[in-house]
Amino acid sequence: MRFAFIVSETLSGIRRNLSMVISVVLVTFISLTFVGSAGLLQMQINQMKGYWYDRVEVAIFLCNDTSTAASCAGGAVTDSQREAIEAQLDSQQASAYVESYEYESQEQALELFQDQYSNLDMAESVTADQLPESFRVSLVNPEQYEVVNEMFSGMPGVEVVSDQRELLESLFSLMNIASVIAIALAVIMLITAILLIATTIRLSAFSRRRETGIMRLVGASKTMIQLPFLAEGVVAAMLGAALASLATWAIAKFFIADWLATEYPQTGFISSTEALWLVPLLFAIALILAAVSSMLTLRRYLKV
Repeated sequence: MRFAFIVSETLSGIRRNLSMVISVVLVTFISLTFVGSAGLLQMQINQMKGYWYDRVEVAIFLCNDTSTAASCAGGAVTDSQREAIEAQLDSQQASAYVESYEYESQEQALELFQDQYSNLDMAESVTADQLPESFRVSLVNPEQYEVVNEMFSGMPGVEVVSDQRELLESLFSLMNIASVIAIALAVIMLITAILLIATTIRLSAFSRRRETGIMRLVGASKTMIQLPFLAEGVVAAMLGAALASLATWAIAKFFIADWLATEYPQTGFISSTEALWLVPLLFAIALILAAVSSMLTLRRYLKV
């Protein structure tokens, strides 16, 4: 009987303040979608780190005629210097860190450059002698880049030792910044949702002040009076969380798994199933903000 009464009063309050309830649902939906998007972005960053860091290569660029590094003061790398570098790669000392390596000539570097930057006009004007030879080294443990760097950077004929990890860190830093911005926007929208929920409950309490007065007179408990108002905020927030969960899953499914994974098959992407891990978080946040805003408002506007 009490449950039926609470449900009836909750539905009655929603009907009376339908426009405000819809506003709460939409604002909660948008704010939690930002939270979900930030969560997806962070999951994708972690996925890409695990995927790319295992494939990080160290590039040992050799001196050429246009090199300006101090180590290339003697000019382009000689055959003996190149052989010494390769011998070092094959040495017992390097075997603990070097899994495999591949030599890339200037002609191969030009071919790769023109393939990667075929959309640029300058690609056709670059010549092989402007690009350095290199050894592309795969590491046993990518975390040990510094050891390989120290081993080869001082050798004659070596211009620079470059780690792809540095480029990846820059990319991941930008993605982390985007994640922080999404969280900041979500916080602003969540505050807006709390205010809207509080306003909705306040209007509902005002429109039913006569009923609540009668309930006080007949001895209704504080819980019985407050629960319908609390339920209104929770229902609206839960609907917003459900829409945000659906939107988060759709982003992971259609944008990441179906489109990005198809366009860039060489990169590891999260699946739509992994996005479901965020659903409990979104509902928990919605429940907390609804409960907090409702209780604060009820304590102030329902003197029971």
